Amino acid sequence: MGLRVAVIGLGRGAVLTVPALAAQARIELVAGCDPDPAARAGFAARHGVPACETVEALLAGVDFDAVYLASPHEFHAAHTLAMAGAAKHVLVEKPMAVTLVEAASMIRAAETAGTVLMVGPSHGYDPPVEAAAALVASGAVGGVRLIHAFNYTDFLYRPRRPAELDTARGGGVILSQATHQIDMVRRIAASPVTSVRAWTGGWDARATEGAFTALLFFANGAVANLTYSGYARYDSDALAGWVGEMGGAKSPAAHGQARALLAAIDERQAKAARTFAAGAVSSGASKHHERFGSVLITCEQADLALTPSGLDIHADDGVRRVAVPLPSIPRAGVAEAFAHAVLDGWPVPFDGRWGLESLAICHAILLSAREGRDVTPSELFPKVSERTL
Repeated sequence: MGLRVAVIGLGRGAVLTVPALAAQARIELVAGCDPDPAARAGFAARHGVPACETVEALLAGVDFDAVYLASPHEFHAAHTLAMAGAAKHVLVEKPMAVTLVEAASMIRAAETAGTVLMVGPSHGYDPPVEAAAALVASGAVGGVRLIHAFNYTDFLYRPRRPAELDTARGGGVILSQATHQIDMVRRIAASPVTSVRAWTGGWDARATEGAFTALLFFANGAVANLTYSGYARYDSDALAGWVGEMGGAKSPAAHGQARALLAAIDERQAKAARTFAAGAVSSGASKHHERFGSVLITCEQADLALTPSGLDIHADDGVRRVAVPLPSIPRAGVAEAFAHAVLDGWPVPFDGRWGLESLAICHAILLSAREGRDVTPSELFPKVSERTL
């Protein structure tokens, strides 16, 4: 039995992830959905399936079992509730929602409907992250003590919709980018986050948080230091031999041109050019894994470094390089996990409650920076109605 999947939201996220869904043997793409007629036309031409203008039209006119939900962040909750109400399974892009109340309502709706709610993809699914987490869990390198995650990008100066620069609608680097680092370190540390202390920065015309640094304290005694900047000057991919986030080679010169290029184009048109509306396609298989900056893990008996090819283990007897096999297509693991969860009842790697906890850490970063104090993510949950969980 196969899984009939529709795609809601035909923007950049869908361009990157739909190929993995289409390549999964037990998944059948049956439809797309987007208010933009050009995006619908591009998706239909690419995949040979119909595309609807609205979620209502999709539900009324297409027979499907599940959705990959890649609509803008501010619509994730409403679209998930509509799908749960129709007994459809959901793979929702990170962040799962903008607010904790929204996220809690999504969890409750899926649990009531008895449907799968899976959050992803994020870089927490990257095979080198999975390999590091498995090595730590094996006990071979002792317990995790310190994780350092560091990424400098041109995120803020890529073409953006207005909502992507509005924190209240899920914009800025916290909900969009910190989520990746949070998922990675949570998977590796394998322990609840008990406290967050953070700083955020925003200092130019792109009026949202463009940078942050945060300390995350875990119940098992580990600590993670997360630093991110999207201001487009230094590029931390220089530390990885100019292998970019999607695993492909990149030009060292392109990064510093981001501001000038953005000023010279129509931002709305440039945004559309990276979607199905302009016939954009994923670059496909790469020589390297997808990655998100530098990640160093200090354990009791070794230091681990994630690399574009896998994992370097720095121990007392030297450095051992572990090559992690590349997937057949980027994000294949996400598609496979979703198929297993729905069709076989396997545990969901990052379920709704995982997504809610990562979102709470994002909001703890924002609150800590705003109030200048340590924030316990759990203190945010009393603001979430008990009736929604």
